[in-house]
Amino acid sequence: MKRTGKRQRGGLTLLELMIVLVILVGLIGLIGPRLLGTQAKADIKNTTTQIGNLESALKLYAVDMRSFPNTEDGLSALLQPPADEKKARKWEGPYLDDEIVPGDAWDNEFLYEYPPTNGTRDFPNLASPGPDGELNTEDDIVNWRSEEGDSEAGATPRESTPSTK
Repeated sequence: MKRTGKRQRGGLTLLELMIVLVILVGLIGLIGPRLLGTQAKADIKNTTTQIGNLESALKLYAVDMRSFPNTEDGLSALLQPPADEKKARKWEGPYLDDEIVPGDAWDNEFLYEYPPTNGTRDFPNLASPGPDGELNTEDDIVNWRSEEGDSEAGATPRESTPSTK
């Protein structure tokens, strides 16, 4: 038998694996923060959209019932008819497609309050405590306008807290 001078390679050497790992870690270091920032923006947009959907359902409820649900009844009034038989005849719900009231992008419940204590309009207050799960922080997402003229969804309530009843 004649031997050739070429050896067949069975895999990567340790040096080649280390180079590939260094390149991958560098790419993750460059791309990772951008991807995480995009996800945070998507969660905020999702929650803002969800507040808009709840506002639409509340408007439909108010057309049928001639008033918004009070704080005690909360958003569950969009899914279940009132106990009062006279009011139940007007109820044309459910006003949400789901069987439960949806939460925000961070699995927090939306806070609901009517009559409102925040903002300048006669519309229920809806708030998400945001990613940190705490109210009155910079990341709160709300549907009311503050006295300073902040935009509705995304304004931060710094001096007032919606009721958690």
